[in-house]
Amino acid sequence: MTHTQFPKETFSGAFKRQKSIFQEQVEAGSQFEPETGRYHLYLSYACPWAHRTLIVRAIKNLEDVISVSFVDPIRDEKGWRFSSEGSPYFDPVNGFNYLSEAYRIMDPNYNMRVTVPVLWDKYTKQIVNNESSDIIVMLNDVFNDFTNSNLDLYPTALKSEIDEVNDYIYTKINNGVYKCGFAADQSIYDREVTHLFGALDSINDRLKEKTYLVNDTLTLADIRLFVTLIRFDVVYYTHFKTSKKHIYEYEHLWRFTKNLYHMKKIKPTVKFDEIKNHYFKTHPHINPSGIVPAGPYIIPLLND
Repeated sequence: MTHTQFPKETFSGAFKRQKSIFQEQVEAGSQFEPETGRYHLYLSYACPWAHRTLIVRAIKNLEDVISVSFVDPIRDEKGWRFSSEGSPYFDPVNGFNYLSEAYRIMDPNYNMRVTVPVLWDKYTKQIVNNESSDIIVMLNDVFNDFTNSNLDLYPTALKSEIDEVNDYIYTKINNGVYKCGFAADQSIYDREVTHLFGALDSINDRLKEKTYLVNDTLTLADIRLFVTLIRFDVVYYTHFKTSKKHIYEYEHLWRFTKNLYHMKKIKPTVKFDEIKNHYFKTHPHINPSGIVPAGPYIIPLLND
């Protein structure tokens, strides 16, 4: 998920993320049968929650099974938008002008934030699911008959540990950067930035003698962590004021980030220009000028 407008806050000035409301499952025997060519993902290269799904689709070799299209990284007052045919942000499935049109097909009175990713059923013309955590599990599990990949990112024997790590990373790191960036009170910010860097220290230690987070094999937990780390120095460090330390200053977190970034299927999913344009031009309450900074020059560091 990500935001289309000023984020919701509690009365205390702390950021609170909206829950996903469409959470049907693609599964055999259900109204949403696993099939090739039936499902479509609406994504943003900029959004870390959408990025998770794009990575899993790629490394599971599902590019010919599930189609994708991308929203413009620069949102306007109406939210996530598409452009005209011929643009990289054209919607070839429904010809939507705005992603909100998909949400209003489900509920004509929908008035909450419109978020990515969205898993769309092209046959019944409806949203199946807009929760990235559900979607990446489905991409890993239910389309195996249509791919030559035998990679299992969520093996049964490791599910309990993966879930435990995921909960920690989501609360402290994935959502933690947003809690810092959207804090509207100094004491809230101070608390959240302390929690964030405590968690980064902890995960850095966890990776001291390991390549991956769980059982030293690539799992969904690694992908969920990676999408935040790859954005950290580029946007969160300045834009969300998470500036106590760069990720490249963490020996083991940086090694982990570079390892995943250079994976053949993952590297093409990282679009730094879109990430920077989205964050720096879409939150006027944080960056009212809309100026996108020239640096940092992260790619040379990733290639070291």
